[in-house]
Amino acid sequence: MAVADHQTAGRGRLGRVWVAPPGASLLVSILLRPSLPPDRLHLATAAVALSAAAALDDVAGFRPGLKWPNDLIVVGDGAADRKLAGILTEIDGTAVVPGIGINVNWPAELPEELASIATAANHVAGRDIDRDAVLDSMLAHLGRRYGDWTTVATEYRRSCATLHRVVRVDLHDESFTGTAADVTDDGHLIVETDACLRTISAGDVVHLRPVS
Repeated sequence: MAVADHQTAGRGRLGRVWVAPPGASLLVSILLRPSLPPDRLHLATAAVALSAAAALDDVAGFRPGLKWPNDLIVVGDGAADRKLAGILTEIDGTAVVPGIGINVNWPAELPEELASIATAANHVAGRDIDRDAVLDSMLAHLGRRYGDWTTVATEYRRSCATLHRVVRVDLHDESFTGTAADVTDDGHLIVETDACLRTISAGDVVHLRPVS
């Protein structure tokens, strides 16, 4: 496991930049070697996401939802669908390395380009959050989930805030709108459109309306 205090050249999905000022975020990469077939390795990322959400519930007093495929978000009044954390996983042979960045103690005023799309745990909880306590709790939850992959898959579906939402899916060559219906065993998102069911293995998903 590697933990950083800050980063200046972090990398997100699709080559996006992820910048974290000193002391503001929990930045962790965890080396895992799960006994999973290649088409189920996404469950290692799901286990980390679920464990992070549970840790925030323990330490900060709120439980974020999971946005397919790899974000933690806060859904609710005042912080609807704002990103709280992101996970990027690297795979090399049997090694799976999920890297997670959680916005923990950000300044009261977020940068203009982030104010409408991101939030931090201290903003939601209304107080400073102990990063070490979040890390300790996340690792404890991960230890309990690790290896129980059937339960992880079930819990992910239950916690996924994308399901049953109207979404826009942005692919490299098109965009379309539909309702997120399910997540397959291999981690793909099934979206119901007017014409058919579509299975999405990779793409950007935008939630178009709040949960009812």
